[in-house]
Amino acid sequence: MIEVDSVPTLRWGIIGTGIAGPFVRAMHLHTTQRAVAVAARNPEKTRTFAREHAIEVVYDDASALFADPSIDVVYISTPHPQHHRLALEAIAAGKHALIEKPIAMSAAEAHEITDAGERAGLLVMEAMWTRYLPQSDIIRQLLADGALGQVNAVDANFGFSAPYDPEGRMWNKDLGGGALLDAGVYPISFASSVLGAPTSITAKGTLTSTGVDATAGLLLEHSDGSVALVATSMVTSVPTTATIMGSLGRLDVVSPFFGPTGLEVRTGSLGQEQTVAWRDERFDVLHDGMADEIVAFASYVAEGRTESPIHPHHEIVSVMNTIDEARRQIGTAS
Repeated sequence: MIEVDSVPTLRWGIIGTGIAGPFVRAMHLHTTQRAVAVAARNPEKTRTFAREHAIEVVYDDASALFADPSIDVVYISTPHPQHHRLALEAIAAGKHALIEKPIAMSAAEAHEITDAGERAGLLVMEAMWTRYLPQSDIIRQLLADGALGQVNAVDANFGFSAPYDPEGRMWNKDLGGGALLDAGVYPISFASSVLGAPTSITAKGTLTSTGVDATAGLLLEHSDGSVALVATSMVTSVPTTATIMGSLGRLDVVSPFFGPTGLEVRTGSLGQEQTVAWRDERFDVLHDGMADEIVAFASYVAEGRTESPIHPHHEIVSVMNTIDEARRQIGTAS
């Protein structure tokens, strides 16, 4: 894990005020990074957000914030249909960009964003904060060491029951609604981090009356014979769990697997299993774990990187390709 004080303090501009609340809280409580400006659609809410988080400057729109020469990096946390346009504008203005998941509405958009960042020599990352938690580093080390043997299967799930609101972000097709883009990106990304890109995608699901995916189940097959089973929903409470299964043992990520929780590793033969458990007890508030991602971002800027070494651009695009195909098979994609 990167030491908080070992990275330069960057000046962050915040676009949007939804998940940005927990993000800025984590930043200011647990890192030396600072949010210095914010822009969002609703002026009153934006000013309230700025007061709550001691942010110095409020801009009327994102373009004005991008034009501020004192800002080093922007965090884009608007609804995902806006990510593509805002990310390209931020990059054109010379800003490093951390873009909330999913990075865009399609693999094509994701590729255009990441390619623009590479051409500009700027760091562009998807804000998949799970990748930067200590538990994810432990998983990477265990897999590299072969502690689980040949990995044959991954099972990952994330779902909840969202209140029905046909005009709300989750239910509105024009706002990027649906379970796959909102929650499903987490287990799909987790499976990708273990097994890589699938060679075959089979998806089944149901649609809401507003035309977005209410549920989705995916079978992701790989060339080595391994499989991933992924489930997501916005109308059913689904266990937020993730499991890696290998020839020598099994690793369970404590629910909710996307946040700083812990791991349980079981190895040995049936009836003689040995269990080792580890817990991440650093934070009282789950989303304070976003601090790890924020510190990692600043360290990559200092190193002159244009992509995350543990969540590279090709994988971001690959995950979006999986979502594209799943949405197509279920009937959500326009």
